Amino acid sequence: MNDSLHDVVVIGGGMSGLTAAIHLAGKGLRTALVSRGDPVCSLSTGCIDVLDIGKRPLEAMGELPEGHPYRLVGRKGIEDALKMFRDLMAEGPSPYVGTTRRNREILTPIGTFKTTCLVPRTMEASQGCRDEHLHVISFHGIRDFYPSYITSRLPNTSFSIYDAGASSTLAIATRFEEEGFVDDFCTWLSGLEIPPGRVAVPAVLGLRNPVSLMNAISARIGRDVFEIPTLPPSIPGLRLFRALKAAFQNRGGDVFWGNAISSVETRGDMVEAVTLAASGRPSRVQGRVFILATGSFVSGGLFATRDAVKEIVFGLPVDIPGPRNDWFWNDFFTTGHPIEGSGIEVDSCFRPVMSGLKNLFVCGSILARSEIMKYRCGHGMALATGLKAAKMCERMLL
Repeated sequence: MNDSLHDVVVIGGGMSGLTAAIHLAGKGLRTALVSRGDPVCSLSTGCIDVLDIGKRPLEAMGELPEGHPYRLVGRKGIEDALKMFRDLMAEGPSPYVGTTRRNREILTPIGTFKTTCLVPRTMEASQGCRDEHLHVISFHGIRDFYPSYITSRLPNTSFSIYDAGASSTLAIATRFEEEGFVDDFCTWLSGLEIPPGRVAVPAVLGLRNPVSLMNAISARIGRDVFEIPTLPPSIPGLRLFRALKAAFQNRGGDVFWGNAISSVETRGDMVEAVTLAASGRPSRVQGRVFILATGSFVSGGLFATRDAVKEIVFGLPVDIPGPRNDWFWNDFFTTGHPIEGSGIEVDSCFRPVMSGLKNLFVCGSILARSEIMKYRCGHGMALATGLKAAKMCERMLL
């Protein structure tokens, strides 16, 4: 068996786990990140939703119910986490814009507007785009992006279709990074007769340097250009995940990727190690402190049986909204089903209550009463609770 010893072992490679791991590795602690695969954030729009209550998310925190994870973090903790995130993303080629004090809107691929808070710079010009003419560029054969949805909903819009020689978002993004492709695209685009205004494209402006590509196109055609997020697989979500993973590795963190946890070792009230399943020799990852950030149902951190909800790694007690008949509203498409509040209840230090484990902390959407679909706070809450749990670990270790 392969053995490794770390100060901190973070279980879960999504937004919350990566945030915690980056902070701790940056403090010089030997940090391991364990994940059984690429997280849900790599499928997301790449935008950071903080709270969809009114225009000023931080001022609306008081409207959240008692016990919501944001209430445990506090306003300053939320601001600190979002500042950390903006600073991290500014290190790479895909910085973020926006302010935590005011929500903004971005255009979606079905012609509606989504409320969010921080967005990739490639989506910055989406704000206010309905105030002038908008020309949408699509690509021949691309799936899950239909410009006619946008033009049917928004007046003063038009669209054109370009043949990129590829039809998936990932393949088109790869084409944008090939030599000569942007020149050919700009030549075609410049030849179109379009009224003055902005140009929007699906989010396919490469994986490595999207802002540089956007600026080059904008300079060639003399117009503001922005990306519209697409349905999964999402290029902005992949950029976000890769940037955070790279930030962790650049700080000396160790990554254990692609294998599920097969067993957990405890001694008394302390977790000592986790063993990762493998086709060859299994790996045993020891730690002084552990963080659980495996996510909720979609990520597989929680699993529902006929009459219970289980936490899959440590078998922690899960707070659920009563018997199964009470888990869902009669109208399935209503937001805020009671089951969304299921999760791990934690104390003020983000330790799971009634677990008996003193060196285990929990963060992210696996936390009880998160209700991220109802409050549209997914990535924002992941960042805030990830940093908070990391600081609790840091306090315990240092």
